[in-house]
Amino acid sequence: MYATGDTVVVNDRMQRNYRYQIVTFAGNDFAREFGPCFTPAEMLKMGVFEGKYCNDCRGELPQEWFAEAKISDRPDPALNYFGFKSRKPLSYWVEKGWIIGPDPRGWFQWYCRYFLGRRLPEIDAKQITRWRSFVRHSGQIRANCEPGDIFCRPRQRQALLQWSHNPFI
Repeated sequence: MYATGDTVVVNDRMQRNYRYQIVTFAGNDFAREFGPCFTPAEMLKMGVFEGKYCNDCRGELPQEWFAEAKISDRPDPALNYFGFKSRKPLSYWVEKGWIIGPDPRGWFQWYCRYFLGRRLPEIDAKQITRWRSFVRHSGQIRANCEPGDIFCRPRQRQALLQWSHNPFI
């Protein structure tokens, strides 16, 4: 894990010599309106992004996050917690304008870096707004599923998990 004051240098398929500063302790000092349900490590362990998300950026992230992570060389929907395909290709996200700032992989990459202690106030505010708006899927699950039936609307539940919201409502 990084320490406050460390500079992280990223060299992967999508970024070369990208640098950011760790300004706070990992997992601390989150904006008050940002309360994710899971850490990045917990998300990777439960099964997100068909196991394909962090393959070439593991050098940037703490190795302990991968101790029990469900990772694959190829996208495998069976690795998702709810067992369903639940992601669009990165090109779709780029086309929609959903890739913000220096995080070319999108929201989860931002969250990993935020969790580690990077702070970019303008980018953070935008990503937190996006995270907050995603909770609307919880309302759809509550309106259409019996309490306790965690396999009702599995694609929406997987999406909630991938945005660190509670899919077990």
